[in-house]
Amino acid sequence: MSDVTKEQVIAKLKTVRGPDLDNNIVDLGMVSDVFIADGKVYFSITVPAERARDLEPMRQAAERAVKDIPGVKGAMVALTADKKAAASAPAARPAAAPGGHHGHSHGPGNNHGHSHGPGNHSHSHGPGGQAAPRPPAKAGVPGIGAIIAVASGKGGVGKSTTAVNLALGLLANGLRVGVLDADIYGPSMPRLLKISGKPQQIDGRLIRPMENYGLKVMSMGFLVDEEVAMIWRGPMVQSALLQMLREVAWGDLDVLVVDMPPGTGDAQLTMAQQVPLAGAVIVSTPQDLALIDARKGLTMFRKVEVPVLGIVENMSYFIAPDTGNRYDIFGHGGAKKEAERIGVPFLGEVPLTMRIRETSDDGTPVVVSEPDGVSARIYRDIAAKVWEQVGAKPARSAPSIVFE
Repeated sequence: MSDVTKEQVIAKLKTVRGPDLDNNIVDLGMVSDVFIADGKVYFSITVPAERARDLEPMRQAAERAVKDIPGVKGAMVALTADKKAAASAPAARPAAAPGGHHGHSHGPGNNHGHSHGPGNHSHSHGPGGQAAPRPPAKAGVPGIGAIIAVASGKGGVGKSTTAVNLALGLLANGLRVGVLDADIYGPSMPRLLKISGKPQQIDGRLIRPMENYGLKVMSMGFLVDEEVAMIWRGPMVQSALLQMLREVAWGDLDVLVVDMPPGTGDAQLTMAQQVPLAGAVIVSTPQDLALIDARKGLTMFRKVEVPVLGIVENMSYFIAPDTGNRYDIFGHGGAKKEAERIGVPFLGEVPLTMRIRETSDDGTPVVVSEPDGVSARIYRDIAAKVWEQVGAKPARSAPSIVFE
């Protein structure tokens, strides 16, 4: 079978209608340069940021169309935003398209470490230098030195993959690490860490966490069937999260990494208000539309006085598997510029590779399967920067939020 060509891909994409329904996405100039490597096709579609959520079906249609071409083994398609396109579009509330998981991971490390967890100290002063009333101190979790949240303003930026990789990077750097999957609606840790089965109870009270690759893990995915749709109200979300945090026999950990659900809803507020977080790591992609949503996450953590430890730019650039050449087909550097603009640390750039995605989907993180690889080094470096930030910032007791 002959190799797939760019011309074939472009011809196929001309069958996908654009937002105006009269023209196709190629003739409308929405398709980036197309890269093909090892039978896999990579490209992005430029849309106004305000219409990203509405146009997710168009992205899916383009991906399906390309996958239908004989000889195509896979396709990776992202929506990206053009500032000029966004400026000329009708004003609307920014929204972002959900997307799939892209994975990277880190390998097993030495399981010994010393707890350098931050304390629970914070001071607040009102006008005139008077001490403002402090909110009640939040109880820490016995045995856990520091709790770090990994968050994103939207889905599809590889947040869960980043959380797993960060946790494994911290482990590889010699710390004792646990992972709490706080995304009760779409728990992904069982799949990303290839863990199945149900946790056991100890003396009918505490739950024993599951384990793999040296990580202790708790997820709603262990307790509820994957196919069961859960419709939970705010108080139920809060109760479930706090039980998974406080009624699990974590043992002695230097750090607990919390994979937050995307967005800024009940679960995020519960964690920010009721858990002594050492800080938050924000995951974004280079595109403008992802950055719009990343700012929401940054703003939320700042409002509840949780330190932002830094920003990770995921899918930062594409490495062609056949040549090793680097391409910025999804844009590049947006998260770094945003971090500099708002004065938070930039933690690092993680490349987009099909290999990383495949190993995540298989539950064999690349740092476990390829501990000496480039991705493993990148994540260990990010983990080191995060831990350095944790040591420099005491955890805060977050204020209560009053709705007027």
